[in-house]
Amino acid sequence: MEATFLRQENIKVKKIWETICKEADVSLKKSNYMKGYFEKNILDHSSFGNALSYNLAVKICNSDFDLDYFISILDKQMSNFPHICDYAIDDLVAFYERDPACHWFYQPFLFYKGFIALQAHRIGNVLYNNGDIDLSLYLQMRVSEVFSIDIHPGATIGKGIMFDHAHNLVIGETAKIGDNVSILHSVTLGGTGKIRGDRHPKIGNNVLIGAGAKILGNISVGECSRVAAGSLVLKSVPSFKTVAGVPAKEVGSSGCPEPSKTMDQLLSRNYSTLSKVQ
Repeated sequence: MEATFLRQENIKVKKIWETICKEADVSLKKSNYMKGYFEKNILDHSSFGNALSYNLAVKICNSDFDLDYFISILDKQMSNFPHICDYAIDDLVAFYERDPACHWFYQPFLFYKGFIALQAHRIGNVLYNNGDIDLSLYLQMRVSEVFSIDIHPGATIGKGIMFDHAHNLVIGETAKIGDNVSILHSVTLGGTGKIRGDRHPKIGNNVLIGAGAKILGNISVGECSRVAAGSLVLKSVPSFKTVAGVPAKEVGSSGCPEPSKTMDQLLSRNYSTLSKVQ
């Protein structure tokens, strides 16, 4: 299996994995307590994919499955669907670049539940889309139990995603999230009742969603927009706009081409770039 991963992983994945191994080698020398942990979770593995499947399995497997068997299930999905590792690397870079508390690539990989839960979802999503519904729901359940993050395996999530802190994050079955999106904790992408079918929000590329925001129904949040913390969004948001309040209303432009990367959540900016970004 490891040889398969080595063939499939692209250059970017290999470079980030080499960086993670170097970081771990440096960090384990600084602590007598973490040496075994770094070896077991990073340095004992020959590829990013194998280390990722091991880390996910150790964190979410319970007595329902034998650990080695569970690892093999995750390994198989990442081998059959190489985009899982590719997207995971883009997510890892997003955490590293956008979170000022993140100083090493290995930190989200090992310690950030938003990153870990997202990768478990990516595996659950391919299982769900290929008919393994029950196993995908099992993964959803275990991630929810362990991390208090509930993402339905049917939800579609792009790459370069950062779930910052991520506690109490809820994403419904028919939600769609574009690329390079940043979402903070206690956000809900939910429905408005018990109707079936397409009933959850669609989030465009480069969107920033602040802590505690609730976006409900089959509505869209346009690309490069911002949703202020604590907002209740019940109607679609145009691109390049900021919305705030309960219920949310437009309060100005998004102020920059990629709000998810700047992570600027203040509303009282004198944005001079409005004409440029629109």
